[in-house]
Amino acid sequence: MLESPTTEAGAPSAPAPELAEEVLVLDFGGQYSQLIARRIRECGVFAELLPANTAPAVIRDRKPKGLVLSGGPASVYEEGAPRFPMELLDLDVPMLGICYGMQAMVQALGGKVEAAEAGEFGRTDLTLTNGGGRLLGELPEEQHCWMSHRDAVFEPPQGFSALASTPGSPVAACEDPDRGLYGIQFHPEVVHTPYGTEVLTRFLRDVAGCEQKWSPRSVIAEQVGKVQSQVGEGRVICGLSGGVDSSVAALLVHRAVGERLTCVFVDHGLMRLNEAEQVVEAFEQFGIPLVHVDAEERFLAKLAGVDDPERKRKIIGEEFIRVFEEEAAKLEDARYLVQGTLYSDVIESGGSDHAATIKSHHNVGGLPEDLDFELVEPLRMLFKDEVRAVGTELGLPERLVWRQPFPGPGLGIRIVGGEVTKERLDILRAADAILQEEIRAAGLYKQLWQSFCVLPVVRSVGVQGDGRTYAYPIVIRAVTSEDAMTADWARLPYDLLERVSNRIINEVRDVNRVALDISSKPPATIEWE
Repeated sequence: MLESPTTEAGAPSAPAPELAEEVLVLDFGGQYSQLIARRIRECGVFAELLPANTAPAVIRDRKPKGLVLSGGPASVYEEGAPRFPMELLDLDVPMLGICYGMQAMVQALGGKVEAAEAGEFGRTDLTLTNGGGRLLGELPEEQHCWMSHRDAVFEPPQGFSALASTPGSPVAACEDPDRGLYGIQFHPEVVHTPYGTEVLTRFLRDVAGCEQKWSPRSVIAEQVGKVQSQVGEGRVICGLSGGVDSSVAALLVHRAVGERLTCVFVDHGLMRLNEAEQVVEAFEQFGIPLVHVDAEERFLAKLAGVDDPERKRKIIGEEFIRVFEEEAAKLEDARYLVQGTLYSDVIESGGSDHAATIKSHHNVGGLPEDLDFELVEPLRMLFKDEVRAVGTELGLPERLVWRQPFPGPGLGIRIVGGEVTKERLDILRAADAILQEEIRAAGLYKQLWQSFCVLPVVRSVGVQGDGRTYAYPIVIRAVTSEDAMTADWARLPYDLLERVSNRIINEVRDVNRVALDISSKPPATIEWE
């Protein structure tokens, strides 16, 4: 397994020489580029995403076992479209081009790429030719795959053999085994391509000769060693949020440095029901030194009279920093700060010149850059699902491992259109607890990216008992997503929604109406504020 840090400018640095092997994914801007890297890791091989224009000399220094060229939104014959770097051929490294990556390789090597009569988007019938060759051989002759393209390869370059076709792609896959060059028009990384994992595994294992050693256990062993090397005998502080990222980062660092780690949990009073107690209990069980700061009254005082969502965010963020600074000052000999930065944060910070913008921001930690600490980021090269796997391996309770993403400002931004008060927080907490309880009971919690309640500060007329009421509505928001860049509203069963609605109205005072948000992202966002 390799861990290769990224510089502030997004350029990769050389890996440590003692680390094993990796596959590099060159990103031509495709919407599935991150997913390619994730799927390769799931096959037991470490993969890192780099811009397609990364200098060949940098790639050579990394000594990858294989290269994968991603898809992208451009057409290879357009002016300014990203090109296949011919210098890569001099590296003598096996290459797999996917979608645009295949087209760029084919065109550069003399093949024929043109606009097809009709694009292919979604599920497509694939037929193998020539027995499927080395890459697709022994797979079903007729199968389904997932396509997303308007151009097609009509003739492979000299020395290549065509391996498959679809109704709109005469050459849907091709290979030149003598040079280690392979291309597929379809997307093996998506679940809609049934044999995609087999195709990737065949390239990784049989073509590139990769050993399938990437695992949560190997991640832990490597990161413990790296933290010990970085920190030495120094003391470390961690700003614990209660989410899975900061919790797993803290456990990893604790395994490396033991009692020299102190976690600071700033309880701003804006968390969900019983969450603060769950965090404290979990970390006490691990024997990790924990400073629990009950700052609810302090935060509510700062938020009094504020209804603008951006002001709420700034106030909560700034006050969190002030509280953390005060606690950090009490640990004068702490020189290192743990942050739960993930690989998705690194990618979005660096970006790709060729990517079509889907998400224009990312949610990183709110601690100020001028704090006098050296950062320790043990999750920097991990995706969210890998963080959960590492957390499970470390023994983190399932309820924390699978906790859905929660915004830094907490419930403060789920009270919409009015100020944050203790009364409204208690109403929202009670309603949200019912929603989470019923979703867990239905076995749907892990299938959802996020599920939560929103409290709009408006009142509507209702009838309860023999009288009229004038109370708050609660809005249910539940979405499915891979990475929060896009999201679709979850089709929750009607009987589940009925139970949730009845329980909230019956059990939570001052609520007489429940609504369901069925907006996708885009055009909406996941959170309301």
